[in-house]
Amino acid sequence: MMRSLMIAIRSSVFLMILCGLIYPLATTGVSQVLFNKQAEGSLVSINGKIQGSELLAQGFKGPQWFHPRASAAKYDPKASAATNAAVASKEYIKTIKDNVNHLKKENDNIGTSIPADLVTTSGSGFDPDLSPEAAKAQVPRISQAKGISQDRLLSLINQHTKGRSLGIFGEPRVNVLDLNLALQNIK
Repeated sequence: MMRSLMIAIRSSVFLMILCGLIYPLATTGVSQVLFNKQAEGSLVSINGKIQGSELLAQGFKGPQWFHPRASAAKYDPKASAATNAAVASKEYIKTIKDNVNHLKKENDNIGTSIPADLVTTSGSGFDPDLSPEAAKAQVPRISQAKGISQDRLLSLINQHTKGRSLGIFGEPRVNVLDLNLALQNIK
């Protein structure tokens, strides 16, 4: 009995040190060396000032900016959350209708073909990317607010559109933070 107890204690201590100390330190060290930018959160900084992360959506207020997907967490990184509402639920349908009405009010000439990612939230509530179609749907509003031609804005979207990962995974996408930083630099 005592021998079994000592084996169990030694095994537990060994596994705690291995899994709780050595493994995390090793993976952190390797990630810092091989993937430093990603290990630090893929932060975007301009002139030494952090503007945000390529991996997290942030809200942009005002008609002069591209807006990201709606966030159930209100873009608060400490409160990652999805809505958890079923697609057929009254709550979900009301939320989508409210988002569509808000989008139409904000973008007078958006038409009837509204990209889904402009009115739905992502699973995490922090999806930093939009479909190129969702970005293009916002062009008339931004063009009017900033006094930049629609052709220039469409060109900007095309320049910042990333293709499928490895050519086959996912969909083409535009990072909203990168797009707005580029928009900020247009004189």
